[in-house]
Amino acid sequence: MISSFEYITVLISIILGLGITQILTGIADLIHQSKRVKMYWPHALWVWVVLILHVQDWWATYDLRSFGAWSLPLFLFIMIYPVMLFVMARLLFPFGLQEGIIDLKEFYVENYRKIFAFGSVLPLLSILDAVLVRGIEIETQVAKLVLPIILLIVASRKKPFAEWVHQLISVAMFAILTVTIIVEWKEWILSS
Repeated sequence: MISSFEYITVLISIILGLGITQILTGIADLIHQSKRVKMYWPHALWVWVVLILHVQDWWATYDLRSFGAWSLPLFLFIMIYPVMLFVMARLLFPFGLQEGIIDLKEFYVENYRKIFAFGSVLPLLSILDAVLVRGIEIETQVAKLVLPIILLIVASRKKPFAEWVHQLISVAMFAILTVTIIVEWKEWILSS
């Protein structure tokens, strides 16, 4: 007989696995068609960040193993984050058969508003999860509000900001994720 945690995490793992599949398939498709692909490094950083966020969410899900009683509303709330990650993973890559050059800079410029909109929801969900589910004090979560505000401002503007703004945001996303993992490395240790 499996525990409620094991039962609950099966669907979470499936959704995260589908998102990782989207990313890895997208990367493999771009490699397969590399002669036609014009890379754009901010796009590549977003791909990396979203991939690591998938793994990070799967890893953090293990913290819920000691959660006592599960309810459907709680489960549905926890499922929103992996679902948003999956959608972001899908938004990061062109789909369908394309002729000619696959210009990832052009693709990024055409789609960054959607990516940023979904990306802005992730920190908000993370804050709600930390406070409501995991019992972490809200005061420790305030800094996470900066990121969604920036992403929403950039996503809501009709005319794109200068390219350097997008480059800075992609580097900042990568740096924040990397520094967080390094600084909080003890938080990422699994113990039984």
